[in-house]
Amino acid sequence: MTDKKKGPRAAAHDNMTRGKIVLPLISFTIPLVLGNLFQLTYNAADSVIVGKFVGKEALAAVGTSTPIMNLAILLISGMCMGASVLMSAQYGAEDFDTLKRQISTTMLAGGGFSIVFSFVMLFLSSFVLALIRVPVEVIPQASAYLRIIFLGLVFTFIYNFLANTMRALGDSKTPLYFLVVSAFLNVLGDILFVAVFRWGVIGSAVSTVLSEALCCVLCGIYIKKRIPLLCLGKGWFVFDRRLLGKTVSYGTTSALQQMCLQVGKIMIQSMVNTQGVSVIAAFTAVNRVDDFAYTPQQNIGHAMTTFIAQNKGAGHKERIRKGFLMGILIEMVYSAILLAVIFLLAPQIMGLFAQEGDLGVIELGTEYLKLIAFLYFLPGLTNGIQGFFRGIGDMKVTLYSTFMNMLGRVVALFFLLYVAKTGFASLAWANMAGWVLMLLFEVPLLARSLKDQTFSFSNMR
Repeated sequence: MTDKKKGPRAAAHDNMTRGKIVLPLISFTIPLVLGNLFQLTYNAADSVIVGKFVGKEALAAVGTSTPIMNLAILLISGMCMGASVLMSAQYGAEDFDTLKRQISTTMLAGGGFSIVFSFVMLFLSSFVLALIRVPVEVIPQASAYLRIIFLGLVFTFIYNFLANTMRALGDSKTPLYFLVVSAFLNVLGDILFVAVFRWGVIGSAVSTVLSEALCCVLCGIYIKKRIPLLCLGKGWFVFDRRLLGKTVSYGTTSALQQMCLQVGKIMIQSMVNTQGVSVIAAFTAVNRVDDFAYTPQQNIGHAMTTFIAQNKGAGHKERIRKGFLMGILIEMVYSAILLAVIFLLAPQIMGLFAQEGDLGVIELGTEYLKLIAFLYFLPGLTNGIQGFFRGIGDMKVTLYSTFMNMLGRVVALFFLLYVAKTGFASLAWANMAGWVLMLLFEVPLLARSLKDQTFSFSNMR
């Protein structure tokens, strides 16, 4: 049965439009958190192994490459995230015919974009690195790292697309299983190519691409055997221009949000790049820690998005309100745990990223972590609020609020670093400025939306 109101629900996964709220949110969030933490081990393994076995110049090369690499990856994941909001609503409304056309259209459009983008960046990587003022001695290694990463960008898209599609149908566990295997192989690859073969940053990049390619293969095999709803056959070649327009509208807004975030980070990286190799290396290390800290907060927000989008498709307004409040509560509990762990273990955490002689890197990073630990409640709030607005389909709010965040962060860092000269701690204070400005923009809109229940259900069906 595959008509609009009777589809292969059993072939998919959890429906969040019925039953309890808190436990489904938590059970959906946990695999997202674990999956992304494993995914972050790609970059963390690069940093730890490269820093330990090659040196701080190589660690700086990986660090200066990361914002550029993330710009491409988050453009892709933003497109997939925007499409997944539509998929969740279509699934909640049991409109399976539209859902299948949505899936094939997103796959074709996103695949084409990732291939073209990869080709362009293969030629522009050195130019972009010079543009953000990467030190001359670091550019050759950073450029080599980026070119290999961009060669594997299509694998990044395929995995993000398949994972977001499964999550839109309520399955956050299966992508986790693939990432566990992929992350494990990535670490082994780093050890083999960097520590044993001594390929330097090139070995790190090769390991990352190979592990992502394997993740795509495993996803494809699983879908073929276990999810009939996603076995489209010739349907994979169906390209619906009408749905493409809606997908581009949602996906572009989400992608622009991610791009805005990364452009801001690149501007911040360019300012950090003027402070010397030790500061760049310390910034690379604390960025990895921040990634691990923020990821669960982002995943709670993504779980809220899926929950709210499915209930929006089903027309359940009260469940939207309750789901949001429960999601914020989960965010705050996690942020409190994060404060204790990061503050107490800051020196030991920084010791993972530097050789014993690089005391400056460890001291700078420890100073930052002890301060930022008290500020993690702010991104917990912003991620929960953004999850709400994504779920109800108001992607523009998430775009504008992200712009406010990065604007505040960049302006504050420039003032603190170059005028007030507050040193490495400027990075933490600048983060706070961005989050506060973001909340000042979001909270009034959130309060009005929750009070008036201004959730429009028609535009996502």
